[in-house]
Amino acid sequence: MDKTAFLKELNETLKNKFDSNLKNAPSWQLHDAVSEAVMGLIDDNWDKSRKAHLASRRACYLSMEFLVGRAVYNNLLCLGIKDEVDAVLKENGRSLADMEDIQDAALGNGGLGRLAACFLDSAAAHDLPLDGYGIRYKYGLFRQTIEDGFQREYADDWQRYGDPWSRRCDTQAVNVVYSDMTVKAVPYDMPIIGFGTKNVGTLRLWQAEADDEFDFTAFNDGRYEEAVKAKTAAENISKVLYPNDNFDEGKVLRLRQEYFFSAASLADITNKHKAKFGTLDNLYEYVTIQLNDTHPVISILELMRILVDLNGYEFEKAFEITRKTFNYTNHTVMQEALEKWSTKLVEKLLPRVFKFALMINERFYCEMYKLGKDKKFIKELAPVDGGQLKMANLAVYASSYTNGVAQIHTEILKADTLKGWYELYPERFQNKTNGITQRRWLALCNEELSALITRLLGSDAWVKDLSQLKALEKYADDDKVIDEFISIKQLKKQQLADYIFAHDGIKIDPNTIFDTQIKRLHEYKRQLLNAFSILYIYFGLKDGSIKDFTPTTFIFGAKSAPGYRRAKAIIKLINEIARVVENDPATKDLIKVVFVSNYNVSYAEKLVAGSDVSEQISTAGTEASGTGNMKLMLNGTVTLGTYDGANIEIAEEAGEENNYIFGARVEDLEKIMPEYDPRKLAFENDRINRVINVLINGLVTDGGVPSDEEGSFEELYKALTDGASWHVPDHYYLLGDLEDYVATKLRVNKDFTDKKAFARKCWLNMCNAGKFSSDRTIKDYAENIWKISPVTV
Repeated sequence: MDKTAFLKELNETLKNKFDSNLKNAPSWQLHDAVSEAVMGLIDDNWDKSRKAHLASRRACYLSMEFLVGRAVYNNLLCLGIKDEVDAVLKENGRSLADMEDIQDAALGNGGLGRLAACFLDSAAAHDLPLDGYGIRYKYGLFRQTIEDGFQREYADDWQRYGDPWSRRCDTQAVNVVYSDMTVKAVPYDMPIIGFGTKNVGTLRLWQAEADDEFDFTAFNDGRYEEAVKAKTAAENISKVLYPNDNFDEGKVLRLRQEYFFSAASLADITNKHKAKFGTLDNLYEYVTIQLNDTHPVISILELMRILVDLNGYEFEKAFEITRKTFNYTNHTVMQEALEKWSTKLVEKLLPRVFKFALMINERFYCEMYKLGKDKKFIKELAPVDGGQLKMANLAVYASSYTNGVAQIHTEILKADTLKGWYELYPERFQNKTNGITQRRWLALCNEELSALITRLLGSDAWVKDLSQLKALEKYADDDKVIDEFISIKQLKKQQLADYIFAHDGIKIDPNTIFDTQIKRLHEYKRQLLNAFSILYIYFGLKDGSIKDFTPTTFIFGAKSAPGYRRAKAIIKLINEIARVVENDPATKDLIKVVFVSNYNVSYAEKLVAGSDVSEQISTAGTEASGTGNMKLMLNGTVTLGTYDGANIEIAEEAGEENNYIFGARVEDLEKIMPEYDPRKLAFENDRINRVINVLINGLVTDGGVPSDEEGSFEELYKALTDGASWHVPDHYYLLGDLEDYVATKLRVNKDFTDKKAFARKCWLNMCNAGKFSSDRTIKDYAENIWKISPVTV
């Protein structure tokens, strides 16, 4: 990098755009100037990369979420100029650290969206022609605050100071047509810079706009609201990620969103292909489309519409092209989480698209009758049945491959969730265990540990080949290396403590165990079990049944969906427990509970680097994979978890003896749950009983939520003991796993006192994290599903 030219461009941008200078520019102006300079550096390679992707067989990744986080540091790292840019800034009284307050692009909710971002990073790094398509949400998810222990949601205006990492492409805008409105989908392209290569991928995000934003006649007639009605209705489509769909208007908006980005993306893909070849006959030979969960599955129907209505194909030929083009990634084993839409709603909003659902459904029935399948089997697998359009059924039927995202997840899909489909099409099912990019989740977020790894290995080649970490196992018994590792971990814990204090105003002791559970707030992820374990330990410390307890800080980070009242009650409960243990002289020096606010990618970067224990405690058979478990493992933690998702493969890779596995397994639960009575268990076990009684005995308060409403502590109690809505009592087996979980937690607590032995476990976890690189995952997709090869830029 030419430092002089870079500095000159920074100064010119600040002067011309903001009438500012390097010394006095606020952080957002500095960020804008650095971004603009970097965009100038990559322009030529980005243009060549686009052409290279279009000239080869390419993959398109359609996802409702792309949790890309903050781009600036990662982009500088991938270009190999992070230290040089920092040096330029420091020579002029600034530094990269000045941009720590730049907001994340919070265009995702959790693991599914972060996975999509990791995949794009890995594909770019390894020259694979993969490009993403999604929605450019104006407000992303939401900005979370914790007020009186409750989650409060506010608009997350991540574009407040612009979006310098995106380029608007007006000439490639397309129209998306609903029964009651037509909106313009305007693409914004975000570069995905490949580490150590010239390849630059593209994430194309669609923004919804009205074709005619202002009705002058209506305004002139005094009908002011009507004058901007079309503008408001269009912009609402890309306004916010996952509108609350607890009511009909929310469901309509959600369906509009899914069709919006699917239709726009298919128009873009087919337009570009047809411009090159003049036909769509060979679309599947040059384009493969991955559907990330069920949100973009309506793309299947849209491609059928494009082929039949706009290009004159017969139905069977169109279906053949469609099936050969699409592939489907399933992210859940739970039937209730498989997306289903009311046929009345789909038909009302998208009447022509719905016709293709019916035609595909008839084709499916015909095929099944020819195979001699009985009516019950057919109805269970039918894409349209019982007044519902079943998106998972449509996805499996009208695609080439279906994959799960961890070994156990894929086996459960084949044996249970998608059993009938596996019986029909066993050759279509594959496993693709999830992964994470080591660029962001180690090289960027833990520079100190990265430097040690590079020094020991003799190069930084591990940043593109994480399997090289395996060679570091030999240092597990090297006291000097382990001592340095311990020192680095302590430094990262201090940095995390400082960040939590600056961000949340909470003081924590870096000399305590940092026991961390960070992930989306959902009942199956069992943050409530973690909260119960803390109460169990709290009461044990008070009555003397638990002794010699190593002081521990229990850290939670999570957002609940705004309409998920039971999950929000769990957040309140965790904060109530924090208050109780903090105000009790008997425990305040032994237990600290912290619920960090507005958990996002940037916060996660600090948390994964500064934790000792990774809590991965979902009910066995419910977590498809997890990726947070991989990020924490890569930064040298032990996993305290169930035999679920990728935890199983983590234990296989790093050794179960170096992790802490507890709880009922899938095969155990199949035998236990039919006769399981949590109320009987609680009444026969005084220690469990006193824990769950906290929900109703007044020790903690839910702020006066009516006891019969979802979201009250009493309702949580009833959900555990009597069941609630569709749940059977203690549906996720919290009380059944509690004592084994606490015993395992106390074993971790005791083992931590032998600092070197515990650090050795952590070190071996890091050394064996190679399998969990998204580089490995994306190469597997490329070879076995997408059939794409690296391009040369």
